[in-house]
Parts: sequence; C-alpha cells; structure tokens
Amino acid sequence: MALFPLLLLILMVPSSSNAQWPPSPGYWPGSRFRSMSFYQGYRNLWGYSHQRVDQNALTIWLDSTSGSGFKSVKPFRSGYFGASIKLQPGYTAGVITAFYLSNSEAHPGYHDEVDIEFLGTTFGKPYTLQTNVYIRGSGDGRIIGREMKFHLWFDPTKTFHYYAILWSPKEIIFLVDDVPVRRYPRKSATTFPLRPMWVYGSIWDASSWATENGKYKADYRYQPFVASYTNFKASGCSAYSPAWCHPVSASPFRSGGLTRQQYRSMRWVQRHHMVYDYCKDYKRDHSLTPECWG
Repeated sequence: MALFPLLLLILMVPSSSNAQWPPSPGYWPGSRFRSMSFYQGYRNLWGYSHQRVDQNALTIWLDSTSGSGFKSVKPFRSGYFGASIKLQPGYTAGVITAFYLSNSEAHPGYHDEVDIEFLGTTFGKPYTLQTNVYIRGSGDGRIIGREMKFHLWFDPTKTFHYYAILWSPKEIIFLVDDVPVRRYPRKSATTFPLRPMWVYGSIWDASSWATENGKYKADYRYQPFVASYTNFKASGCSAYSPAWCHPVSASPFRSGGLTRQQYRSMRWVQRHHMVYDYCKDYKRDHSLTPECWG
C-alpha cells in the first residue's frame, strides 16, 4: 500500500519532456533597465478620452467611437523597449493591441516599423502574438511583412506579462518575459531598419485582417475592449545621443547576440508555439524578402 502514494506523486509531477514552459534563458536583460512611469517616457497620441493613467499603469480602450494610442517623448536609434501588458478575455476578434517602434510620422509613405501585436480572437481560442518588421515603406501600400506568429504558453488575459523589443544596428530580438522568441539579424541595409524610431502603443479596430484574415470582425456588443500597460522601459541610444553611445545587448555579451542557453529557449518556443513563419510560407514571393535565403 505504501507504493500507491509514491506512484500517485510520480504521476502528478510533470516530466521535463512534457513541460509547458520554455527552458530558462539563464539571462534576463530586462533586469538591467529601470522601469519608468508612463509620463516619464510617453505622451498620449490619439484617443485621449479612451486612456487612463492610475499611478504607474496605463489603461487604453476601444469602443465604437474610438481607440487610443501613445508615443514616446523622444526617438531612438537603438535600445531595449518593453512593457508589462494584460489583455482582455472573451471575444476580441478584429481588435489589435500593439507595442511597437515606428518612424511613420517622420517618413510617411516610406517608414520603418518593428511590431509586437496581439491579434484578437473568438471565444475559446488563444490570442496570436504577431511579430513583424517593415523596412523603408514596405508596410506602406505595397505590403511586404516579415511576420512570425506565436500562440503563447500562458493565458495573457490572466495577469501581466512582459514583452520587449531589443533593437541594435546588428539585430532585432523579440522577448516575452525576457525569453527570446525571435531574432531578426541584419543581413543587409535594405532589409533592416536603421533610421531613428519612436516607441508606440495602441488599441484599434483591424477587422479587415486581424482575426483569421478578417473572417471574424470586431463586435461592439462586447465593448469596451481594454488593454493595460505598466512597467515601462525604454533604454538605449536616443536620436540625440552622442555618436559614441554604445547599443545595448539582450545577452551578457556587449557585442550583442544570444547565449547558447538563450538560443535553446528560443528554439523551444519556436518549435512548440510558433504558428506562422513568413520565410516558410511558400505562397510568398521571397524575392522580396532575400533575408529568407540564407
């Protein structure tokens, strides 16, 4: 009889082969940078009546009259940019909650952009985390996206989780709770954003494409659609920094890149939770995305 409790305990303990969480990256770059309050680094950009700041947390929402967006007070030419974000549960189809870098106001029709976007969903289905990179107008009119999409290993509506972009002249790294999920290296000047960008966040109606390619639209019977942001970080070389300002890194290496342990975590996420990779979409014209070749 003494064997029964032991057997029950063994069955209750998950094996490492069935683990639901990525292996530890061994390094947490976010811990190197100080958090700031919203007004220390950002200002409202649009939809002021659909935005509220309580202590250090920002809440923005979308209803049938408007969404809302915010923008950093200064542009950067490299840096580490992050925020803890909590999403709305239930029916959110057609709704985009975003945290991203862009210079669309400085270069309209010819801009660069680096995106973290949460694509809304229907009841019982997970959010999709979309990462994307646009270079020199590839997102203006003639869309040449570089999307990599994930279903997260946790429910992003239950509590705050931390999402970040590391952008340097060598690479872009997307991180979730400081676990790297994607690395986009610079392979040429034509496929990499190099001009200064601001940090943005927003919530808006993208019913034409956001959820299953536009199959499901925003349904305002479920309004307001709410997103909360806190633990803001924006550290690096601003556009006004001296030329000797050294880009920050997502790893212990001052030169950038990732450690072997960070690569291991990233490969685990991509193996178990990636649901789309533009480089593996054979319907795409990859002459427009030469970085996929090698």
